[in-house]
Amino acid sequence: MAREEELALSTLPGSYRAQLSDAEFAKLSAFIYNVSGIKMPPAKRIMLQSRLQKRLRELSMDSFKEYTEYVLSERGKQEELIHMLDVVSTNKTDFFREPIHFDFLRETVLPLHVQETPSAPIKIWSAACSSGEEPYTISMVVSEFMRNGGALRDYSILGTDLSTKVLKMAENAVYKMERVEGIPLDILHRYFLRSKDRENPTVRIIPDLRKHVKLQRMNFMDDSYPINETFDVIFCRNVLIYFDRQTQEQVIGKLCTKLKKGGFFFLGHSESIMNMDLPLHSVKPTIFRKI
Repeated sequence: MAREEELALSTLPGSYRAQLSDAEFAKLSAFIYNVSGIKMPPAKRIMLQSRLQKRLRELSMDSFKEYTEYVLSERGKQEELIHMLDVVSTNKTDFFREPIHFDFLRETVLPLHVQETPSAPIKIWSAACSSGEEPYTISMVVSEFMRNGGALRDYSILGTDLSTKVLKMAENAVYKMERVEGIPLDILHRYFLRSKDRENPTVRIIPDLRKHVKLQRMNFMDDSYPINETFDVIFCRNVLIYFDRQTQEQVIGKLCTKLKKGGFFFLGHSESIMNMDLPLHSVKPTIFRKI
């Protein structure tokens, strides 16, 4: 992929073929790590160069030296930081990704919540919600549980992400047809509306699901999280892999302050909390409960 991006740069006209020097990359990668926790090793220099080309074009800048000086300035931190993080953050997600987690939610977490707190709605946090596939999948699972006789009073889902770009996509809740091809037809028909555009077919999450999902921007690297409620369940999957081990432990620790005692915490299957000092014990691989 890096080679393809490097070749693509050769097709850009004039000043848009600006090259990111090792010194500029070092400054930007250190800055990105400090403000977002995202690791940018030297192997990602070409990727970063390619992704930031669009920002240079939009800002009418001729060099990465100019861009680096701008984004590191006080003015740039106010005006450009959020756009740079939109560009560099990775947002890979799918509906019903890692389905064992949603099976556990349906078969264990929801019945247990009804048994222990029958009059209380369940509160779930999708802590790296990207373009919305995860929180809307959760909403479908909970809705199906209630539809099939689960005596759950109500539910709410908070979706947060660093990127304003993907949060806007999540808010719109519109997806190309290929994004939903693996979803069972009965679920697809029940929870998605099909567009009338035959040339560019899309689907949209129905209003009855969207009303349960609230979205807001949040940075895992903030000292504290601007969320006043606590949750019965937190999903934080496939985002911590971009952080170093110390940052992972710090982030999970802060997330746990928003998790109720006995609440469930879901990690991605490539992630681990082994040897971390956290108030969690393992229930199943990548599924934990707060002590």
